[in-house]
Amino acid sequence: MIVHVVTDDPGIWGQIFNYDNYGELLALVTNSLVAGAVLGIVGGLISVVVMMRDLAFAVHGIAELSFAGASAALLAGVNVAAGSLAGSILAALVIGALGIRARDRNSVIGVLMPFGLGLGVLFLALYKGRAANKFGLLTGQIVAVDTPQMTWLLGTSAITLVALAVVWRPLAFASVDPEVAAARGVPVRALSPAFTLILGLAVSVSIQVVGALLVLALLVTPAAAAMRVTASPRLVPLLSVAFAVTSMVGGILLALGSSIPISPYVTTVSFTFYLACRAIGALRMRAGWGDRSAAPATV
Repeated sequence: MIVHVVTDDPGIWGQIFNYDNYGELLALVTNSLVAGAVLGIVGGLISVVVMMRDLAFAVHGIAELSFAGASAALLAGVNVAAGSLAGSILAALVIGALGIRARDRNSVIGVLMPFGLGLGVLFLALYKGRAANKFGLLTGQIVAVDTPQMTWLLGTSAITLVALAVVWRPLAFASVDPEVAAARGVPVRALSPAFTLILGLAVSVSIQVVGALLVLALLVTPAAAAMRVTASPRLVPLLSVAFAVTSMVGGILLALGSSIPISPYVTTVSFTFYLACRAIGALRMRAGWGDRSAAPATV
């Protein structure tokens, strides 16, 4: 006699990609899709300046203190978004004040990162609430965006975009050629801490989406990919925003219905764009279509 045992285990691929009742679930994540698109715009534009100023390490450093602030807020039972913002702003102020030269900046960030991560782990260890809340700070939880969180996210994103629009042209000039910019009267020294604060705002809202560990996928990778295929000052921001928005919205749509956090989907889509752009850039170089100097050495 043969007994067939039926199990509900969907397997690994069933956990990663599950499209049962997809239409019903899609109607429940309107806020998430809007939030993803907005954060894609913010991340795409911010990442351009991050790459021009070689601040990828700073993004990670700010993210660690933002994580510590969010963890402290979770432990205290107050607004987690406010805690994340406070941690980001504190990190931005410290990096902006002490890290004027690249070597000084990297040293400060190297000190802040383990300190912030250690504090965050401590606060999470003391927190006795739902484990999902702890995990969400590290990996993101955009599928749970509610109206109050949406209002906070949209407000912070709007402030970030307005501030970035105000300083965009002088900031780009100072990033490309700081000595000439200073000679032309551009406040180069003031722009550095100003952008660091803007970066802190962007990191704080991104933490709520992709988490503290994977925020680089939103604030670095899009522009790193775009700069592989063009050096145009107009096309780079457009491509970067397109890559970031597609990564965010596409990640949400792929993650919908699965039991996996959204961040692996976002980072995978974003990394796929980077690999494709890197391959296209390499083919163009071999064909003699591009100038090798146009590709940033730090990408």
